[in-house]
Amino acid sequence: MSEMIILGVDHGYAAMKTAHFTFPTGLVEYEHEPYTQRNVLEYGGRYFVVGSGRQPLQKDKTQTEDYYLLTLAAIAKELEHRGAEHSASVHLAAGLPLTSFGRDKKSFRSYLYRDGSAIPFRYEGQDYTITIQEVSLFPQGYAAVLTQTELLDEPSVIVADIGGWTVDLMRLDNRIPNAATCRSLELGMIRCIDGISEQIRRMFGVSMTDAQIESVLRGDASSVDERIRAVIHAQADKYIQGLLSAITESGLDTRAMPAIFLGGGAALMKRRVAAAEGLCRPFILDDVCLNAKGYERLVGQMSRRERSGQDG
Repeated sequence: MSEMIILGVDHGYAAMKTAHFTFPTGLVEYEHEPYTQRNVLEYGGRYFVVGSGRQPLQKDKTQTEDYYLLTLAAIAKELEHRGAEHSASVHLAAGLPLTSFGRDKKSFRSYLYRDGSAIPFRYEGQDYTITIQEVSLFPQGYAAVLTQTELLDEPSVIVADIGGWTVDLMRLDNRIPNAATCRSLELGMIRCIDGISEQIRRMFGVSMTDAQIESVLRGDASSVDERIRAVIHAQADKYIQGLLSAITESGLDTRAMPAIFLGGGAALMKRRVAAAEGLCRPFILDDVCLNAKGYERLVGQMSRRERSGQDG
């Protein structure tokens, strides 16, 4: 079999991310083969459309098969993108929030690894046989920040990973996570979008889709009424201010020390720096794939250390 491929997957509550892809954490099962092969995973004689619909917040990711199936789709997308063989040995690099890392590490590793045997499935009409030979887990957020070495010279830094459902917080003291400061706030981007949606319904009697609201927040040109646009931007500013207050209330003062913002909500923060006035020194990392890239880099570093240890 070909050489083992290191593949990072970030299992978000709202979106799955690999080094090159992001797609919604949605999964819809079909009894019969769907009319299109696009985003279709066939596994164990069942059909699933990946990336559609919004999943409910599932704090224990091992509760259902959903995250396992989404992992297979993520691996298939990456292998195809890299031009790798569809029969591959994979070293899966993934993560968990630091707040639950110690508690959930063992069960999540077993959930992803299974028994290490070959897994046959089809994705978008193509056959795959994957062997997950190894699973390495790292703290979310921390793995991403480690890719940005120039940001870590400060004695104390706040890290805020703004995901779909949650905002995971921690403070790094001399590059080491301070476990006592770890918090998970249910104030992710979904809260922001839902708040905007509700306000527009109240004021204008109009029901907008998440995609429309996200498009306006990105600054894309669209046919949305100017008055509605103004409300969307005002609500987004209010969300940012509320989030910064919640971070401070949790004991991490963004006015006193630098803060690194990452995850899906970091781009929103980047475009609304005016709403975030008074911050000590904000660093905004708006590459949503940064955790997945961080996991891959950490496994690569471990492998190199092991090899040099064997050579020595």
